[in-house]
Amino acid sequence: MSVEGITVDSLKPVINLDDVPGILIIGCGEKFLPPPIALSTALREHGVVMEWMDTGAACRTFNVLLSEARHVAAALIAVE
Repeated sequence: MSVEGITVDSLKPVINLDDVPGILIIGCGEKFLPPPIALSTALREHGVVMEWMDTGAACRTFNVLLSEARHVAAALIAVE
């Protein structure tokens, strides 16, 4: 998957949960690329705050928030 493939539709498994996480961390791959402009707004309409970063930073941030018992989910583009 590429950054262009990250859309509200591709994130429906998260935003359609009965207990939607308040924070969605998105790892956009090996290096930071700007997020799609409308994505943050669309996710906010579902009550989700998007945190967009490279996948390595996303993994680290997810682990910290999880250790703090925060209601968080992650969508990650795999890197080698």
